[in-house]
Amino acid sequence: MFNSLALRRLSIAGLVILAITFGLREINQAGGGYANYPDRVIVNTEKSVSISIPTGATGAEIAQLLQSAGVVASAESFFRAAVANPKAGSIAPGTHLLSIRISGKQALEQILDPKRITDLIKIVEGAWNSEIFTELAATQTWAEDPAKSAKNVVLPSGVTSLEGVLFPAQYSFAEGTSQVEALQSMVDKFEQTLSRLNFVDPEGKLNTQELITVASLVQAEGDPKDFAQISRVIRNRIAIGMPLQLDSTVHYLKNTRGQIFLSNNSTKLKSPYNTYQNYGLPPAPIGNPGLAALKAAIAPADGDWLFFITVAPGDTRFTKSFSEFSSWKLLYQKNRKAGAFE
Repeated sequence: MFNSLALRRLSIAGLVILAITFGLREINQAGGGYANYPDRVIVNTEKSVSISIPTGATGAEIAQLLQSAGVVASAESFFRAAVANPKAGSIAPGTHLLSIRISGKQALEQILDPKRITDLIKIVEGAWNSEIFTELAATQTWAEDPAKSAKNVVLPSGVTSLEGVLFPAQYSFAEGTSQVEALQSMVDKFEQTLSRLNFVDPEGKLNTQELITVASLVQAEGDPKDFAQISRVIRNRIAIGMPLQLDSTVHYLKNTRGQIFLSNNSTKLKSPYNTYQNYGLPPAPIGNPGLAALKAAIAPADGDWLFFITVAPGDTRFTKSFSEFSSWKLLYQKNRKAGAFE
């Protein structure tokens, strides 16, 4: 199931450079004398221009691009709007569709609007690499096969699988960015996230790759409010040598997205990813977990649960008792047949 991805950010330092470039003293002396189109109503049918913002572009360079394209009357008008808005530090590289002859304030609003970025790539929490590769190919930005480009990506220390480390966020890339560089930026974002989490097993039992795998299972199996409990169930089952028996791992190997029902025959498929037929964790993650799932992997809730089941949307229950789990399973089946999960 798809949820969310942070844009590659343009440093606020660019605005500092912009201030230096124009010279704050000169601007202050100029008072209100700089050219600026007035705020106006923008009609959807009016002409737009494509502005390509390179990775690492300074604020001065962006302002000059806008002035040269006729978006703003002067670079100074954009500068003043940017300095007044702290969100200006998150201008993303890539191609932006902007109106012409608009005020500096409106230009900033448009350039911060992700809907105006062409070929914006959205990686949702839990997305499979195969789905991400399909989205990359759909942009038609690159001619290469994403799966082949992925072979040239450098993985973080302690990680052996690209599945699981393409961090869920929204991405846009400047003209000339290679597909390998685009994929690498997603991995780098993942690595930066881990560095802020102190991503180590508090119980000392799981390594980095295994923790990421746990996070991917947690992401696939429930809602964020239940992540910590699901993380504990996984650990409890592993501790007593009980198979995980997670439907999500079978759906992954079958490449079936968004289905609730899993047939009995499916649980007999021969694959290391079939947690009904194998003990312990699957050999690699089954998707790309988001921040909440990564946190749950290293901070499981306290509890003795061995079973959990979602009997209705938003109602996931946990227990140590197989008989209680069995009664809840009957309720789940009743609700599913009644269309509660449609």
